[in-house]
Amino acid sequence: MKNILNTINSPQDLKGLSILELEQLAQELRHFIINIVSTKEGHLGASLGVVELTIALHYVFNAPKDKLIWDVGHQAYGHKILTGRRENFETNRRLNGISGFPNIFESEFDAFGTGHSSTSISAALGMAMAAQILGNKTQQHIAVIGDASIASGMAFEALNHAGVTNANLLVVLNDNAIGIDPSIGALKDYLTQTKNGKELNRDNIFEALNFDYSGPVNGHDLSKLISELNRLKNVEGPKFLHIVTTKGKGLKKAEEDQITYHAPGKFDAQTGDRITIKTENSPLKYQDVFGHTMIELAEQNDKIVGITPAMPTGSSLKYMIAKMPNRAFDVGIAEQHAVTLAAGMAKEGLIPFCNIYSTFLQRAYDQVIHDVAIQKLPVIFCLDRAGLVGNDGATHHGVFDIAFLRCIPNLLIYAPMNELDLRNIMYTAQLGLNLPIAIRYPRGIGEIIDWKQPFEKIKMGKAKTLKKGTVTAVLSIGTLGNIVNFAVDKLPVYKKEQVGHYNMQFIKPLDIKLLHDICRTYDTLLTYEDGVINGGFGSAIGEFVLKNNYTTKVKMCGIGDSFIEHGKTQELKTLAKIDEASILNTILSTL
Repeated sequence: MKNILNTINSPQDLKGLSILELEQLAQELRHFIINIVSTKEGHLGASLGVVELTIALHYVFNAPKDKLIWDVGHQAYGHKILTGRRENFETNRRLNGISGFPNIFESEFDAFGTGHSSTSISAALGMAMAAQILGNKTQQHIAVIGDASIASGMAFEALNHAGVTNANLLVVLNDNAIGIDPSIGALKDYLTQTKNGKELNRDNIFEALNFDYSGPVNGHDLSKLISELNRLKNVEGPKFLHIVTTKGKGLKKAEEDQITYHAPGKFDAQTGDRITIKTENSPLKYQDVFGHTMIELAEQNDKIVGITPAMPTGSSLKYMIAKMPNRAFDVGIAEQHAVTLAAGMAKEGLIPFCNIYSTFLQRAYDQVIHDVAIQKLPVIFCLDRAGLVGNDGATHHGVFDIAFLRCIPNLLIYAPMNELDLRNIMYTAQLGLNLPIAIRYPRGIGEIIDWKQPFEKIKMGKAKTLKKGTVTAVLSIGTLGNIVNFAVDKLPVYKKEQVGHYNMQFIKPLDIKLLHDICRTYDTLLTYEDGVINGGFGSAIGEFVLKNNYTTKVKMCGIGDSFIEHGKTQELKTLAKIDEASILNTILSTL
């Protein structure tokens, strides 16, 4: 039997295949994805679940003329492979390789970049309306969105608008009852009843929004999918196709453990068994330190609650949700709601820890200002995945939070250097700050094995003097300070005494008294941060020096004025010159 996948270099190559050949292609495409991801890593389950849908869409429609948008983009591996990127798919998510998400600069078949969720319907509607204005009456616009993503406010805003247009828009709901974690909420319950064939005593919600609704359809039945897509292709106005799929379809382990196999790391392509490297006495991940500390604190303080927007596993709030389900909440892909929910709880005297990945807090910026900071509500924001996060690339790096939060009045910003700092600032924050605070910490394992130490209160706005010097002072924030320590240790002895190192801890408020002492002592200040330089921590130090008329030189080191693409975190740190070797060379250049 010949391999069909090897003959597919563009969607046009699908057009002449029979249903039997398309079904064979689906099996080959699944095996191809499994074999590559098992060794190169990446997002597995989502793409396996939409193999038949991917083939059917490209069989029926004519991309790139017809616009196909994948929401979030975790689902798009099959799409990439069928659109000319099969040969270099091994480079997926690697430095200088193809992106793990749709990317308009990578291929004309990637109609819109989708790294964050719930944007596809808005983008597709915008394209469809543009086509009407430009006279492209036959162009098709398809948004593929998951049941977890469609519950987001932005998706409903787009549905609400689309329903009063006659735009040539097709929304395909990929209903598999899971995003990264299981889907939650009333809409999920509604969809479950719908696909279970239960009669509902109310109108179909999507028909009520003026969509031509069809389904549920078996998303793994190629013949039915193609038939329904061909029918919908000729229906005018906004259409909605509800399909039911299994995330991880085709790999037993991925079907059984859909959370783990969303992005499982390396695994055996035949059995699905994960390949893990056991390390003795390895530090915990920062997220787990957060999760376990939440339980410790909540057991001591019954006013503490936990909130996360659809990231209970990634944030490790899952531990508290399991142990205290009435005090820890996954609110779905709804960052804006999460922040204002926390604000409401804080207003009534609770102590909310709102855990949001740094990159996703961008989606709730207005709520941080309007609902929290203006009202001085003491919400404790725990910003996981701050800094460079590696292979997910530009859409996921948490490098903007310092700059976009630092300008907000009434908001404290803290970056722990290690797990003890993280525990202690969490402990301090719940004692009562009267202001909101953002605590930013990175993805991955920490620095200290014996992290579970007695709590100590941290004094607000105070820095730590790690080492005194005479010529150059290095001012660092967060875990980057550990890399600075390694670099300083490698200085020649006679130069080491010239270098001071200060863990500033608080980005806001700064330790003003210590900064005055530093500026009077040193010729040069080096600032180090794992965020953007423009408007960041280094900018704050520069502003202080300028405001106080010091002649001290300031060199700001961090992320430059460009988006950092995907690659291993260490590779990206080297590119940004915030790795140990670069820091050492920069320090030496100032002496």
